[in-house]
Amino acid sequence: MACASQPQTLSDIVESGLCVGCGLCQAIAGPEAVQFVTTPEGRERPLQQAEIVAEGWQAITRTCPGTHVIGRDELAETEGAEIDPVWGPYRQVQLAHASDKDIRYRAASGGVLTALAKQLLESGQVKYILQVRASEERPMRSETVMSRTEGEVIQAAGSRYGPATPLAAIRAALDTGEPFAFIGKPCDVTALRLYAREDARVDQQCKAMLAMVCGGAPEFRKSRDLVQELGYSEDDVTLFRYRGYGNPGRARIEFADGHAEERSYLELWADEGKWCIQPRCKICPDAIGESADVAAADYWPGGAPVGEDAGFNSILIRSKAGEALVAGAVEDGNLTITRALDIRDMDDTQPHQVRKKQALWARFAGMRAAGHRIPHVEGLRLEALARTQPLSDNLAAARGSRQRSHAGRLSEPPARDADALKPGETQ
Repeated sequence: MACASQPQTLSDIVESGLCVGCGLCQAIAGPEAVQFVTTPEGRERPLQQAEIVAEGWQAITRTCPGTHVIGRDELAETEGAEIDPVWGPYRQVQLAHASDKDIRYRAASGGVLTALAKQLLESGQVKYILQVRASEERPMRSETVMSRTEGEVIQAAGSRYGPATPLAAIRAALDTGEPFAFIGKPCDVTALRLYAREDARVDQQCKAMLAMVCGGAPEFRKSRDLVQELGYSEDDVTLFRYRGYGNPGRARIEFADGHAEERSYLELWADEGKWCIQPRCKICPDAIGESADVAAADYWPGGAPVGEDAGFNSILIRSKAGEALVAGAVEDGNLTITRALDIRDMDDTQPHQVRKKQALWARFAGMRAAGHRIPHVEGLRLEALARTQPLSDNLAAARGSRQRSHAGRLSEPPARDADALKPGETQ
């Protein structure tokens, strides 16, 4: 499924609401040509500073995960894997958690991704993990790091419900010449798989790509507004933790004056009107990490937590590399498998992902009818899924997205640096 017109500039991608803020365009074009800024809406977006050479622009258009999404069956060998219409290729589905009690307690859900990162480092398969953590200087924001020790990996544990640009660092990572693993959102992993077609070092050096099943990446204003409601500013914050220290754990904000506030997971996310999800996330064709070696999800029967528990992840083991990694982590005592799951267990614990995937083909049809750009999608079975749905559901989904497109709700204004705005200046 392709859009009617291909973007000609970074601004086209941004203003079409397709940018996910991954940072890959900066890595390709160079920071002298592309800089990422935080917009007044709280999104990380690219601002072009100088001409992007033709070769670089072509590479960007081939790899941008906002405009180009390809399923793993198109990207890698899937021999021996089952392919589910909704959940894509998988070799195993397991209920698991980190064996280390501290990791399990501190990390989001069951700490599986942290445990696998620990396994990769301890076994010597990689020298570092390219991942995101809370910024040390500005705790409300996220920064990309190369975690080289268990302590650094644990420091990065936990969810970051805000913008991040992990792939802005991919050239620097490859230039080390060292083996590494990557942990990111599904769209980040898709971008890295596509970039492997441009730079052979990705497949040579990146030994594992791990993803969290994603409900959408909120804008920075989600955090900013909460802090302001409490009577503080970003400069007052010394810690901002969204989850962890239990499952799902409580959001905790600490301030320089010694005051602290906490919110339960459901309190933080009860009002859907305050989710502040980026436009592109609302039409994401792969929020479940089909391109990852292992994708980890919250395991909440019925789709939402009903209280605190010890922490579990459902994990989709998608590739032979992922299968070997999980087996090694179990053997070495870093990961505990509670039991095998059926793929339909994923429907029950992540029902919103099922509904979204089933509706996307029709949503894209409505956007296209409105003249809106849509991502180029291959290998994700969207049309086949749409054919399993009642015609009335497809028509409703198409009409709704067409109306949202006409209303501008799936677009964005041109990127502007919020830090550069004068006092009182707005868009």
